[in-house]
Amino acid sequence: MANVKNFLTLFIEYLQIEKNYSKYTIVGYISSIEEFETFLKVQGIKGFEDVTYPDVRIFLTEAHEKGLTRRTISKKISALRSFYKFLLREKLVKDNPFQLVSLPKQDKRIPKFLYEKELEELFRISDLDTPLGQRNQALLELLYATGMRVSELCSLKESEVDLFLDTVLVHGKGRKQRYIPFGSYAREALDLYFQNGRRILLSKAKEPNPFVFLNQRGGPLTPRGVRYILEELVKKTSGTLHIHPHMLRHTFATHLLNEGADLRSVQELLGHSNLSSTQVYTHVSKDMLRKTYMSHHPRAHKGK
Repeated sequence: MANVKNFLTLFIEYLQIEKNYSKYTIVGYISSIEEFETFLKVQGIKGFEDVTYPDVRIFLTEAHEKGLTRRTISKKISALRSFYKFLLREKLVKDNPFQLVSLPKQDKRIPKFLYEKELEELFRISDLDTPLGQRNQALLELLYATGMRVSELCSLKESEVDLFLDTVLVHGKGRKQRYIPFGSYAREALDLYFQNGRRILLSKAKEPNPFVFLNQRGGPLTPRGVRYILEELVKKTSGTLHIHPHMLRHTFATHLLNEGADLRSVQELLGHSNLSSTQVYTHVSKDMLRKTYMSHHPRAHKGK
């Protein structure tokens, strides 16, 4: 399989330049392809161009036997299907053996979100007299106020935050841009951070950078850094909360829907291409719908 490196190099360039995928997505794709390459060697298949549909079925059967989840298998299928679609376009293979493979039905997972009381406790943790405390507060407020992805937060530049109109310009997946409004709590936290904390952190940097959120050395904050910050904040709360950055995105969507926001608007704010991606949050609103029904339906309560 001497052509594997060339195939992968071309595919990585395609994902970076044409698809504008994040480095984390690309790493996942490459991992699936390399795993498939190992499978082909074991099976004695010379190259990607020699793979047939029955070979793919054997590969997927082995994945099931390893106990991999449906979600993990779906990701592998999607990655390999995209890879072959690219190779087909470049005329490096004659057909796509993954084209006929259907994705396994997903278990419906309920997104975890924070309750308002838990949020309020988190918002009281940061020391607003320190640069890092000001940064952490601005970070928390903005994630909850906008529902943006952590990767979008880390790539956000100071010039893309408008404290007059209270909006941020977010660069999402596939080079799609969207404006997201935010409220007074986020504006006040950002204003304090810009006026004080960020300037102090930036003075420690070896060279200036345009990013909003900085680490303690003045460099750009990474998604891993955001995760660490949230974990440290949670340790200072009274509860046994386990939080990850995406949970604030889930919370943003859930709270909007619970307060009566329409699904299309939430889809636009989240930057989802498909409404089905947003609909995963609607289950949380069932409790609200029940309360509304019980409060307003003439025959919900006997004797009403």
